[in-house]
Amino acid sequence: MSNELKGKTAVVTGASSGIGRAIAERLGAAGVNVYLAGRTRSAMEDSQRQIETSGGKATIVEMDVRDVKQMQDLIQKAARDTGRLDIMVNNAGVSYPNTIADGDPQEWRVMLETNVLALLVGCQTAIRVMRERKSEGHIVNISSIAAQRSESGVYGATKHAVNCISSTLRKELEEDAIRIVNVMPGAIATNFARNFDPSFVQGFVQAAGAQIEVKRGERLPDEIMEKLQPAMKQLLSSPEDVAEAVLFAVTQPPSVNIAEIVVRPPKQMAL
Repeated sequence: MSNELKGKTAVVTGASSGIGRAIAERLGAAGVNVYLAGRTRSAMEDSQRQIETSGGKATIVEMDVRDVKQMQDLIQKAARDTGRLDIMVNNAGVSYPNTIADGDPQEWRVMLETNVLALLVGCQTAIRVMRERKSEGHIVNISSIAAQRSESGVYGATKHAVNCISSTLRKELEEDAIRIVNVMPGAIATNFARNFDPSFVQGFVQAAGAQIEVKRGERLPDEIMEKLQPAMKQLLSSPEDVAEAVLFAVTQPPSVNIAEIVVRPPKQMAL
């Protein structure tokens, strides 16, 4: 394995499950000092053990990304503790897929604060820290293929915003050694769909040969998720697929900007 990331520092939000967890573990396996930020400590402790077993370093920060000060403190802590910041992964995201006509404004607020505001604060703080440290850094924003469709609802609107933010930052940072990577996953086997209609999720669970009652808002057990993707790989990519794409992007030199990556399964679903 290449040692080009060994000893570098990364912050990953939404690291307690799914794509964020896979990215954190993949970076840790490459020798990165990873700061895992999320709300579920037990899941992050599992990742921490895995990263440390593979020779990396991991620090857990239990937090709410919607709190601006907590986001700023997280990134500043990583840089203060390690003396550097090389990779910032704004992954935390949430979806409530109701129609606009029937939607709950409080759910809209959660999506906007998590998917857009937290990402903005993460980008801004990381840029300031990287400039202070004169880092050759990467900021990775996890968007969605929902941003490629014009009728993808409030969730899609937040991801259109992410794409716009990433493109704007790429222009702003042309004279800096900080690259902006925008990653748009398609359907991925994660607990992201926990707020979807339970009957929709139930169909996937049954297709994977599992017998479990799906309840809105509840996470599916890890053992179900592990069975789900291999059983439906034509419709679902794995979080590790996204992690490998991120690893590729952040190992490029500052002279190369992998601006956008779409990671999706062979068959596409409208998300």
